[in-house]
Amino acid sequence: MRKFIWTLLLLSGITTARGQELNSPQLSQYLADNPFVLSPVYAGIGDHVKIRLNGLTQWVGIKDAPQTQSLAADMRLGEQSGLGLFLYNDKNGYTKQQGARVSFAHHLTLDRYDDEFLSFGISYNFNQFRIDVDKFVDANLDPGVINNRQTSNHNFDVGALYRYGKFYISANASNLLGKDPSNFTFNVDEPNELRNYYVYTGYRYRKNKNSDLEIEPSLLFKMFESDGRSETDLNLKFRWYNFEDYFYAGVNYRFLNDQIGSPLYIAPFAGLKKNNFYFGYSYQIILNEIITYSTGTHVVTIGVDLFQGLSNCRCTY
Repeated sequence: MRKFIWTLLLLSGITTARGQELNSPQLSQYLADNPFVLSPVYAGIGDHVKIRLNGLTQWVGIKDAPQTQSLAADMRLGEQSGLGLFLYNDKNGYTKQQGARVSFAHHLTLDRYDDEFLSFGISYNFNQFRIDVDKFVDANLDPGVINNRQTSNHNFDVGALYRYGKFYISANASNLLGKDPSNFTFNVDEPNELRNYYVYTGYRYRKNKNSDLEIEPSLLFKMFESDGRSETDLNLKFRWYNFEDYFYAGVNYRFLNDQIGSPLYIAPFAGLKKNNFYFGYSYQIILNEIITYSTGTHVVTIGVDLFQGLSNCRCTY
C-alpha cells in the first residue's frame, strides 16, 4: 500500500506540473505596496531601485506544507521605462519549483495636468518543477520510481495599466503560450490553455491634501482559461502618513466567484514605511475545509528603496 501511495503521488505531481504553468503562489504580497509581483507594468514606477523579499508559510500545522520565498526588484530605465526581476523558490513536500521573471515596462503621459498615464509591460518567464524521488520513504522498493523527475517551462506575460489621478486599473494576461498535449506520455487529458487573465483596480482617497489618512479600496479579479474558474480579492487599506513615512492596515477577502458567500480566507494585514525601509505582515485565516487541519498562512514582506533618482516625467512618479 505504501508503494502504491508514493507512486500515485509521483504520477499526480508530474501530471500537475505539466497540466498547468508554474507560478509563485499569489496571496496578499501585492498589498504590501508591492504590485510589481502581480504585473510587469509596474516596473520603473517610483524614484528608487525597489527591492522586496517575500516569505510564505502556508497551512500552519500541516507537515511538509508549502514554503515559498521570493525576491522582487525593479528600477526605472531612462525617463519613461522600467526593468524588473522576480525570483522565487517554492517547496511542497517532496516537490520543488523555482522560477524567474524578467520584465520591461514603458510609461506614457496622456495628460500631465490631470495626471493621466498609460503603461505597457511584458515579461519573459522561466519555471522549473522537480520531484525529489530519492527522498521518498521506501522509494527504492518500487521499480517504477527510479529517479528524480523535472520539467521546465518558458512563457510570457503582458499587461497594460491606466492611471488617472488616484484611480488605477491594470489588465493582464499571463502564460500566453500553450502546450502541445501530444508531447506527454501519460494517458491523461492534458490542457493546453494555460492563460490566466486578471484585472487589478483601486482608488486612493484623501479628504484633502493636508489629510494624514488615505483610504484605498481595491479589487483583484483572476480567471483561469483552462477550466473557466475565477476568483476575486476584495481589499480595503488605510494609510496614516507622517511626512514621507507611513504605516498601514487593512483586510483582504478572497473567494471563488461561484461561492461568494464562502470565502477561501480572510486576511488582516499591516505594515509600515520608515526611511525607505518597508515591512509588511499578513495572516490568512482559512475558512474552507482545510481549517480542520491548519490554523492559517503567514505572509511576510521586507524591503528597501535604494539609489533615489528623480525623473523628469510624471508618468514614473
